[in-house]
Amino acid sequence: MTLPILPTISTTFIVLSAIFVAIGWKLIKDRNIEAHKKTMLIAAACAVIFFIIYASRTIFIGNTAFGGPDDIKIYYTIFLIFHITLATTGAIFGIYTIYLGLKNKLERHRKLGPITSIIWFFTAITGVAVYLLLYVFYTGGETTSVFKAILGF
Repeated sequence: MTLPILPTISTTFIVLSAIFVAIGWKLIKDRNIEAHKKTMLIAAACAVIFFIIYASRTIFIGNTAFGGPDDIKIYYTIFLIFHITLATTGAIFGIYTIYLGLKNKLERHRKLGPITSIIWFFTAITGVAVYLLLYVFYTGGETTSVFKAILGF
């Protein structure tokens, strides 16, 4: 089995991002503020690298349609929309949470941080599941525009 290089690299970066968020969470629990800050910024950088690769591939190459059985395509599509919603929400929360931390608005940062982290963990997990469904468990469908890949038209 040959895995596609760009989706594999981008998925690796989203997993790394989630791992660094987990490490950052542990560091702040241990009151290691400087290491927490650096680790969370590394997590954010990994997420940005993911996004750059994903967006570039989407713009210049297209998205891969689901290539699995037609009888589960609707479930995949619902799952994909859930993942996209999580990813968008997680990114917005992540940017705002980082902003709060960097601006020393720590009361709001402390309240939002755990929520943001949990959303990001689910984003990473569902992102890996989408990758597995598209490229590992089933052979990817055609690579086409994002609208056709997701919605079928």
